[in-house]
Amino acid sequence: MMRSITQLEHIKNELSEREHSLFNRYYRVDKATGRLQVPEGMRSWIANNFGALEAVVEQQIVKVTNLLTMEGALFNGLRASRPMTVADGESMETIIEKSSGDSFCRPETDTPEDIFGRIRGKYCTTASNIAKYDGYHGIVIFDEHHPLRFDAAQIADYFKTAWEWGKTAHQEDPESRYFFLMWNCLWKSGASIIHGHAQMTLSRGMHYAKVEALRRVWEQYKREHDGACYFKDLYEVHRSLGLAWEREGVKGVAHLTPVKEKEVLLVAAEWGEPLYREVYRVLDGYRRMGVRSFNLAVYVPPLEEVEEDWEGFPVVVRLVDRGDLESRTSDVGAMELYAASVISSDPFRVVEALK
Repeated sequence: MMRSITQLEHIKNELSEREHSLFNRYYRVDKATGRLQVPEGMRSWIANNFGALEAVVEQQIVKVTNLLTMEGALFNGLRASRPMTVADGESMETIIEKSSGDSFCRPETDTPEDIFGRIRGKYCTTASNIAKYDGYHGIVIFDEHHPLRFDAAQIADYFKTAWEWGKTAHQEDPESRYFFLMWNCLWKSGASIIHGHAQMTLSRGMHYAKVEALRRVWEQYKREHDGACYFKDLYEVHRSLGLAWEREGVKGVAHLTPVKEKEVLLVAAEWGEPLYREVYRVLDGYRRMGVRSFNLAVYVPPLEEVEEDWEGFPVVVRLVDRGDLESRTSDVGAMELYAASVISSDPFRVVEALK
């Protein structure tokens, strides 16, 4: 029988005693049934938009909470059928084609460079960001203008070039030790420029708040559970449910508490080729699933020793779908900002597509 997030409580209860105990250490599952009465005049509209009246009259909602990080998600697949206001105008491909020739198509002459110059890869080059997040804030500008046209070799080159930028910036300023890489693809993700590009920063003092918060969870977990690794056990929880995979030593999970739709976590012991290949596989899987706009972020230990404990902390990649490019409706509202993520995609369907 096909598994789904609505069956999570039942699936959990069928686990072995050890797996069940580990699940309960990480997650709490709550279910609710939302009920409503439909006026006669709305029935045909509901049938047209949601498929069946019964699905709306009685809705199953699953709330999953990570008890260690306090990340939470509310799953209701019905929300994927909500009518959305669609922007009038040109298609994505037309918009991308018309944007060709922008400043990122001529990075050497039309973008600023960092004080230590540019790092050049085989398929990309770096620039300095004009409006900076941090003291060191650079851009990896892809040679390929179209942000959704990439292969495994290009992804590897983007990652290697960004890492080289980080090491070079650290040589320029040894006090800047905390490297962060992100990729916002197309406008739903927050990207202001269509041309394919990723961004990286190098920060002083301590890592960014959400990265440091996760490190503290990892450190506390190790202390409270006889040296056990938070990420290894997180993977084991997902594996026991059929929501995880491993390739070339890189572990992947379809996240049970996603920040938004189709979130995937990748965990690797180190920065390197196996990680690059798995990032490509996930992004290629996203494309096959119809994802056109996404966010990617990489958490990595500092470039040299610091006061906090990072010994054994892995490289963590988080990827998430940002929704329909033609929809005017934002995928983030007050619930996501201040309460818990509201999710319409089922992680069991995500793992089927990416395994």
